[in-house]
Amino acid sequence: SLVVLFGATAGAYGAKLGSDERELILLVWQVVDLPSKKVGTLHKSLVKADNLDLSDQCREVSGLTPEGLGKAEPLDRVLQQFSQLVSSDLKVLGRSSYTLCSDGQLLIRQVLHPETSKKNFLLSDCFYSFYDLRKEFHTCYPSSAAVKDQTIKTMAEYLGLGTDETEEDFGVWQVKTMVAIIFSMLSENCDHIFTEPETVKYKYETGPCSKSETVDSETVIRARGLPWQSSDQDIARFFKGLNIAKGGVALCLNAQGRRNGEALVRFVNSEQRDLALERHKHHMGSRYIEVYKATGEEFLKIAGGTSNEVAQFLSKENQVIIRMRGLPFTATQEDVLGFLGPECPVTGGKEGLLFVKYPDGRPTGDAFVLFSCEEYAQNALKKHKEILGKRYIELFRSTAAEVQQVVLNRYMSTPLIPTLPTPIIPVIPPPYTIATGSIRDCVRLRGLPYTAGIDDILEFMGDATGDIKPHGVHMVLNQQGRPSGDAFIQMKSADKAFMVAQKCHKKMMKDRYVEVFQCSGEEMNFVLMGGTLNRSGLSPPPCKLPCLSPPAYAAFQTAAVIPAEAALYQPQALLPTTRTPQASAAAPPTVTYYPAQAAQLYMNYTAYYPSPPVSPTTVGYIAAPPGAVAAAATATHTPILPQPGALVRMQGLPYNTGMKEILSFFQGYQYAPDDYNGLIHLSDQARSVLQAPKEWVCL
Repeated sequence: SLVVLFGATAGAYGAKLGSDERELILLVWQVVDLPSKKVGTLHKSLVKADNLDLSDQCREVSGLTPEGLGKAEPLDRVLQQFSQLVSSDLKVLGRSSYTLCSDGQLLIRQVLHPETSKKNFLLSDCFYSFYDLRKEFHTCYPSSAAVKDQTIKTMAEYLGLGTDETEEDFGVWQVKTMVAIIFSMLSENCDHIFTEPETVKYKYETGPCSKSETVDSETVIRARGLPWQSSDQDIARFFKGLNIAKGGVALCLNAQGRRNGEALVRFVNSEQRDLALERHKHHMGSRYIEVYKATGEEFLKIAGGTSNEVAQFLSKENQVIIRMRGLPFTATQEDVLGFLGPECPVTGGKEGLLFVKYPDGRPTGDAFVLFSCEEYAQNALKKHKEILGKRYIELFRSTAAEVQQVVLNRYMSTPLIPTLPTPIIPVIPPPYTIATGSIRDCVRLRGLPYTAGIDDILEFMGDATGDIKPHGVHMVLNQQGRPSGDAFIQMKSADKAFMVAQKCHKKMMKDRYVEVFQCSGEEMNFVLMGGTLNRSGLSPPPCKLPCLSPPAYAAFQTAAVIPAEAALYQPQALLPTTRTPQASAAAPPTVTYYPAQAAQLYMNYTAYYPSPPVSPTTVGYIAAPPGAVAAAATATHTPILPQPGALVRMQGLPYNTGMKEILSFFQGYQYAPDDYNGLIHLSDQARSVLQAPKEWVCL
């Protein structure tokens, strides 16, 4: 038997049903016995939604009112009545089993499953299998319109059935017409058989993904704006009703191995992916989630892996994975098993533990643990921030994709995804140095919107932009590389700075007022180098050098669009002046490179090592391709020579390394002066900022 089912929400109708997250307000159904071609009683039930504010389209099409819905039963009670009435009708017809039949996929996949998931009650098994009448109709009548263009009305018109919807109540006409269509398909001319129902997966299946696997780009989406603590199961719940491929949720991590609020999700086919795109800006808790198309290549870069160690760890299927972070570097397998205790046994004992290590074999403090069931995993999560040794341990839900991403890619020396755009073009900037001194010829902007870019600042300053020094706009980023809400502007004189502070103080930018203060170049440099400036005065930066490691650039654009004249700086402005035996009077200009596409500056969102707050002066310098350097040299007829006093960084040194070993390593190369002051051993303070192993910097 079939149960023909029709429903409507308080919002969009037709092809957009469920796309606006509105609640179900109407269910109409009727049992159809296929062998005898008999029907049961037609039932219509209103559903009381939490929000009774009906859209104009809903009011017009359905004729329902908030007053009428206010007297109805809530969804859970209506579904109980549905099961009872269907069972009663089947008994009258002498049947015991049935399958749902709906007009398309939307009612089941995009309305019922997501809404019941959010309201935390389970749907009965009958809602996990159903026939799509549109697909069945197209199979029976191949010459009819494409499945995506079918409606109840077009199918009825194709068969020559009556299509006057005004004759019946809303929902009743639709169900009666669907029943008539089914009977036409069962006639001797067609003799259609309903054999392959659509299915909805009960739960998401975890599993590894190989880099050699082929992933169809038409099946992948990118979800953005996820809560940082969300797991693969939370994401699967957000897409409840849609079939995600096995191991198809890959949480994206930043360069520090922490989740960045994005995930790539792979569905079983393009139809499911298209339905997922309709959930753009649907909510997970109080946050809305953005959903965009992605590619199979992007998915494999995040989820793919080939390590035998990881493959063996993930070979046990249907396991719950927990990530442990902050382990003592001396922690052993026995220590971890003892920390977890007998109430949460690890699958396979020591085989269920996977420690994450740097390429040189040193532990990172992270580990992944397998549990055979949800109960054991919950017991483990209760130990979040308990003490092991002298450190508290953080525990989070994890995924197979995260295991592969962290173990295989997290500590690689090359970035996971190439992030700088091409082409990169050479520019010869004019000599320039960031101002210093106590002259108060700068202004500080505080309280900027986080989405504000340099264009917004220039517009905010109005006519005063003509008094800004060349290259005088500096955005301040926080230690995560994100906009801090501050910026510094270098003006042509102290008087100009005073006038700007008076004119623009507490002026609105977008929806926020911005405070503008006059300050000196010295104060500006303190903040740009990582210090703080507040009412208590200046606090020195945590590191004398602004950034001792080249930043890794994120694939995600910021809103800031930097004009060429504001984005280019001389490298000499970033590093301490190096001592050379003889100053060159005619030193050639340095070739500087910056992203060419619309001069967009890709800010330091995910540096491999966190750095102090920086301005655009510390980003944008990229090693030029040899061909580009040669072309620039030919164009200017100026020989391109290495910059004197170049800075190199040595990483992975043995802990007992001294100056003698380093100088021996560089034998044959010319290095800094004979007293070896060019060798700078990183202090503990600097290392705490960089979070790097013992290093030397050579000038």
